[in-house]
Amino acid sequence: MTRMIDLRSDTVTKPSPGMRQAIFNAEVGDDVHGEDPTVNRLQERVAAMLGKEASLFVPSGTMANQVALLAHTRHGDEVILERGSHLFYYEAGGLAAVAGVQPFLLDGRRGIIEAEQVEQSIRFADVHLPPTRLIWIENTHNRGGGTVFPLEKLRAIRSVSLNYSIPLHMDGARLFNACVAADVPPEEYSRQVDSLNFCFSKGLGAPVGSIIAGSAEFITRAHRYRKMLGGGMRQVGILAAAALYALDHNIERLAEDHKNAKRLAGALAELDGVKVVNDPVETNLVYFDVSRTGMNTLELKSESAERGLLVDPISFTTMRAVTHLDVSADDIERAIEVFRTIFKRPGK
Repeated sequence: MTRMIDLRSDTVTKPSPGMRQAIFNAEVGDDVHGEDPTVNRLQERVAAMLGKEASLFVPSGTMANQVALLAHTRHGDEVILERGSHLFYYEAGGLAAVAGVQPFLLDGRRGIIEAEQVEQSIRFADVHLPPTRLIWIENTHNRGGGTVFPLEKLRAIRSVSLNYSIPLHMDGARLFNACVAADVPPEEYSRQVDSLNFCFSKGLGAPVGSIIAGSAEFITRAHRYRKMLGGGMRQVGILAAAALYALDHNIERLAEDHKNAKRLAGALAELDGVKVVNDPVETNLVYFDVSRTGMNTLELKSESAERGLLVDPISFTTMRAVTHLDVSADDIERAIEVFRTIFKRPGK
C-alpha cells in the first residue's frame, strides 16, 4: 500500500527514532513541585537562547497564548492584534471567554501590521473606553501564509510599545521558521518583545508542548495561570526530552521544508485555474485558491485522499498545504503529480 503524504499540518509529524530514544532515557520528577530535572533544563535553555529571565513549559500553543494573555491583562482590557491572528481566529473564543478581554482588530498585509496602525489604535484615558493593555503579533503568521514578520517593522512596533508603556507579546508558534527564513537569531526577535512563546509540536517535530518566555515576574504570573487552566503536569520530562532533542536536531533542517513548499507552490501556480494566494511563499505554508478549477475544496480533499495525499480546506475555495520533516522532496513530487492528475481531468 502506498504511504499517504500528509500535508494537512506540521503538527502531524511523528517522533523520530532518535527523539523516541531521548524520551525513553529522560530523567523525570514532579514538575508541579519544580522537581523534573529535564523540564528545568529545557526551561533554562530556552530562557538563555531567547535572552529572557525565565520560561515555562506548557502543553499546547493555545494554552501558551491564553496564559500569556492572562498574565498581561485583566478583565475588560483591550489587546491590539491583526485580524487573522491565531489568538482571535482559532482559539474557540478563549480571548473573551477565558481572559475576558476584547480585541482591537487591525487589517494587516498578509498578517503583518504597521507601527502607525498600532499607535493610532491605542486608547486614550477615558472611562468610556477599555484600556489598551497589550500589543500582540504573530511570527510567522499562519493565516497570512507563513509570513515572516520583518525585523524592522517589529522594531518600529517595539518603539510604540515602549513609548506608551504597553507590553508587546509575540505568538511565535513557528518562530524558528521565521528565524531560518530571515536568517535572524531567535534572541534578536525576542529582544524586541516583552514576552513570547513558540511550539515544539509543529515544525520542530516534537509530539507535545510549547513554551512561554519573559521576565521572572511575568513567568511567575504565567505559572499560576497555567495551573488555573489545568496545565500543571507531573513527570513530564519525557516530553521535555523530546523538545530538547528538537532544539538540537530540527531547527536548521527547516530550510528543507521551506524549499519543498516553494517547489509545491511553483508547480501549483502552473495549473489552470489554481492561484497561489501567499505568493511568494516564505516558509512552509502554501495557500492556494481553486475556485476557477470547477472544483470546491471538499471535492479536492476527497479526491486527493483517494490518491494518497492528505490536504485540508481553509474555506470553500482555499486549501492549505504544509511541509514538514515527515515530507521529503520526493513526496512533494508525488503530491504535485496528484494535483496535476486531478486538475487535468476532463471537465475540469
